[in-house]
Amino acid sequence: MDVAIVFFAIVITHLIITSLNVKFYDNRNFSLSYLIIVFVNAMFFLFYRTYAGIIRHSTFIDGVKLLVSTTASYFVLLFINYSWFFVFGDKIFLTTGLFISYIISFILLFLFRIVVKLFFQRFMNFEDKKKLTNAIIYGSDANAISVANALRTEKPRRFKLLGFIDKFSNNKTGKRILNLPILNQNKSIHVILRSMKADSLIIAEKSLTKEEIVAIVEECLEYNFKVFTVPLITDWEDEKQISNKVKSFEIEDLLERKPIVLDTNTISSQLNDKTILITGAAGSIGSEITRQILSFKPAKIIILDQAETPLHSLSLEIDAMNEDIKIRSVLADVRNSRALEMVFIKYKPDIVYHAAAYKHVPLMEENPSQAIYTNVLGTKNLADLSVKYKVERFVMVSTDKAVNPSSVMGASKRIAEKYVQTLQDKLDKEQESQISDTKFITTRFGNVLGSNGSIVPLFAKQIQEGGPLTITHPEIIRYFMTIPEACQLVLEAGTMGNGGEIFIFDMGQPVKIIDLAKKMIRLAGFTPDKEIEIKIIGLRPGEKLFEELLNDTSKTLPTHNEKILIAQEVHDDYQLINDTVMVLLDKVQIFSDEEIVIEMKKIVPEFRSMNSRYVAFDLDVKL
Repeated sequence: MDVAIVFFAIVITHLIITSLNVKFYDNRNFSLSYLIIVFVNAMFFLFYRTYAGIIRHSTFIDGVKLLVSTTASYFVLLFINYSWFFVFGDKIFLTTGLFISYIISFILLFLFRIVVKLFFQRFMNFEDKKKLTNAIIYGSDANAISVANALRTEKPRRFKLLGFIDKFSNNKTGKRILNLPILNQNKSIHVILRSMKADSLIIAEKSLTKEEIVAIVEECLEYNFKVFTVPLITDWEDEKQISNKVKSFEIEDLLERKPIVLDTNTISSQLNDKTILITGAAGSIGSEITRQILSFKPAKIIILDQAETPLHSLSLEIDAMNEDIKIRSVLADVRNSRALEMVFIKYKPDIVYHAAAYKHVPLMEENPSQAIYTNVLGTKNLADLSVKYKVERFVMVSTDKAVNPSSVMGASKRIAEKYVQTLQDKLDKEQESQISDTKFITTRFGNVLGSNGSIVPLFAKQIQEGGPLTITHPEIIRYFMTIPEACQLVLEAGTMGNGGEIFIFDMGQPVKIIDLAKKMIRLAGFTPDKEIEIKIIGLRPGEKLFEELLNDTSKTLPTHNEKILIAQEVHDDYQLINDTVMVLLDKVQIFSDEEIVIEMKKIVPEFRSMNSRYVAFDLDVKL
């Protein structure tokens, strides 16, 4: 086809030249001349493989190859022409005709590719255009252009691009990129989207701050526009990779919180070349702690859990992530002291991260004995063994539900906190005010987005099923963190403790659950209470309207990390706590649920049941 186009260009050139009122060489063999031109062009087409590209996917590179090929042919033909002239005193080609033929050939070859490309885009695209999402890209820099190019070429297409929004200056207003208009942000985003009849906004502007992004997303969601985000595009990423990275905003992206900066040097110095034991390793927090610890190059990591399949999955994942660090999987229950002791004897851990716990409030209200066994006995077993085998640091993962607890779960975690805190006091006194061999550190934070059984996966599942979203109370408020954030702060707090502290984390601003539900519905592209219903089902047993990070008598001390504070709690006597815990553990098998809860209220006087059958046992009892 390219050779045919070159021949056609020669014919046009011949017609142009012969129509001029000028005198030509009478002895010229036109057939031979034109054959040489076609042959030379064909050789360079073969050399540069200009024919090899799929025409409907032609790019700028294909145009450059055509220009190089036709230009090389032109100069070779000139060389042949003048060489023949110097040898035989005559020219094969008319020089002017050669140049005209070169220009017409390139134009026709290039035009042919453009026409075919446009034809396929306009008439041979059989995708249902009604399914495409009308979108505007926020940004007009190289990053935004890369995103636009990627989305135009992806198969199957998801978006029909309508333009770019530029917020910085007016000098681009009225201009176009990729034949799409550049719109100045002189109006609200939702007004621009509505005027352009767009359904969604793709944020590709790399200079936006977290606060600006959140503000844009909030505005779009309020007016029922979908929002998509894409990370910074690097030069070596291809278009398929870029288009795959255009994703819907997640609820985690809307947490109004500055990024966490870790003291990695301190963490590394304490974890490097150490043996780390992580309990509850197959859970949301335990597994993320495991992943993050890998980067600090410990000698060995022991992942311990009673859940067989999740532990096996984590083991496979971690093995694939690293080759140098030894990973040992231990299937054991923290309630089994003898099994735990065998782990301490065999592996001799230097640091213990205790994340194993029962955490679901309604379940623990129905099964208080299991809350005692796992959350209290499990913690006691690990703490006692850590002392016996001289573990350097014991970091316990606790919860804001342990503060002024209103549930069995929260009270059981508070008892566990009291035990490790008073055990630290006992060790310090025994060593005559010297720092003990084992440092017990407690970390306390609120709800974790995306953790097993948390509200976000539940809402996502309910949205997928078409609703309704179930909320216990319209005024219920919770603090939220992402799993990586929580685990980063656990690692940092674990390194800065001197023993006995309870570290609390800056959880940012509390979030109303009903607002969270509405945002998730809008992020999914639906309208709250129209397409997806929100249903109020009433508070569950033991559930508070809002959680606290400190009890009424506590104060806080700052640390070098502004996101981590030390709670100054009133310390109890170890012997008293130990004796009452032992009584509770001895009798938990024979006690009724009510008797167990009464004993828990004696150990934790601030424990006041809410929406629970145990409210009747709220007595002003003290140890």
